[in-house]
Amino acid sequence: MSREIDYGNLMHSAMRGLIRTVLQEVADRGLPGNHHFFITFDTNHPGAQLADWLRDRYPGEMTVVMQHWYDNLDVGEDGFGITLNFGDAPEPLYIPYDAIETFVDPSVEFGLRFETAEDSDDDDGPSLVEDEEEEASNERADAKPSEGDVVSLDSFRK
Repeated sequence: MSREIDYGNLMHSAMRGLIRTVLQEVADRGLPGNHHFFITFDTNHPGAQLADWLRDRYPGEMTVVMQHWYDNLDVGEDGFGITLNFGDAPEPLYIPYDAIETFVDPSVEFGLRFETAEDSDDDDGPSLVEDEEEEASNERADAKPSEGDVVSLDSFRK
């Protein structure tokens, strides 16, 4: 009997654990410095809870911003609840971690994007994908400059 380690799902679980840890720290201590989050999630996920008018307006996915005004951040084992401001109207949301498609903190240029087998060209199952910039950066890193060439570090920054 052949068994394989499902690295894709293990990586997703670890990255969602990272999101949970970050959100728990924010719940305990608030957002430090300039940190803020853009969180895109599947509004059709069975565990996602949001007002009907929001689900109608965002049928498929929605990106929320956690920055200046948020309330009632409640971080749980399977997801988190939060109240956000939509046009001066506070709305409670519950977002399961496995409904999250992207998690970005632009203040430090950090981001995660989750992809399913349907989204991927591979048949390896779910995988964490990084921007095409990384692939281009890796190609630049593999290119060896000739003696005397000046290499700008800007091309290696993300």
